[in-house]
Amino acid sequence: MPFTIVRQDITKMKVDAIVNAANTELLMGGGVCGAIFNAAGAKELQEACDKKSPIKTGDAVITPGFKLPAKFVIHAAGPVYNHNNKGKSAALLSSAYINSLRLAVENKCESIAFPLISSGIYGYPKDEALQVATTAITKFIGENDIDVYLAVFDKTAFQVSEELMGEVASYIDEHYIDAHDFRRRKLLDVEKESILEANAPVFGAMSDAMESAESLEELVDNLDEPFSDTLLKLIDAKGKTDVEVYKKANIDRKLFSKIRSIKGYTPKKPTIIVLAIALELSLDETDDLLERAGYALSCKQV
Repeated sequence: MPFTIVRQDITKMKVDAIVNAANTELLMGGGVCGAIFNAAGAKELQEACDKKSPIKTGDAVITPGFKLPAKFVIHAAGPVYNHNNKGKSAALLSSAYINSLRLAVENKCESIAFPLISSGIYGYPKDEALQVATTAITKFIGENDIDVYLAVFDKTAFQVSEELMGEVASYIDEHYIDAHDFRRRKLLDVEKESILEANAPVFGAMSDAMESAESLEELVDNLDEPFSDTLLKLIDAKGKTDVEVYKKANIDRKLFSKIRSIKGYTPKKPTIIVLAIALELSLDETDDLLERAGYALSCKQV
């Protein structure tokens, strides 16, 4: 009953079941969810999901894997991270793992692979998400005979995994993300609703302004966020890819990976300026990006 953390593309893993970090409506999203749908056959998998939706946060359902190497896809709805109620977030996240494992055992699966649920666009801090995942999984396999893999993909999750769990087997070449040209995705309507609900105390009286996607994006943009998050949003807003930006800025890929992946990392001012040029930012946008990193474009009167 081993539990192994790997750096691997979950859609290529030869296990009995893989887990999709799903939204409650079981709609195809982007990121890992979109990759799973595309690899399985988006039309077939969506039709199977439509028959079982909606589900509650923390619940899971099972569908065939269709074109995937895995026989099944288990769709688990993880929570949007709630800073004001971390206990509830942890309980719901743990439930998503446990319910997925139970479904796997009930369907006679001998192996299952998870992504790090809720650690992407749902905002769950990766170190906390990994702690919840490992606790839930190790408890379950202590009483059940199933091989479990936790497939972390992005560099941040990989670094956290190494720190918490020791050496992690790496199965993906470091150029994989560049070669596949992944783009971050926009929120689905059901995800916007979940985020607004989880962060209601933060948004407070501004909730009346949240009727449109633009309202939510404006609020999110004004939150106190790390430099790397602001940079990634700008890349998306400009319709560019990470590869396009760091190549145009003439920045080493490893440096860009560090900027993108390491929480709290701040590049030097010249690096930020060439990134701004590559992104074709206005002076105001450049100034704002510099301020996120603690710099100023020019002296301002006070």
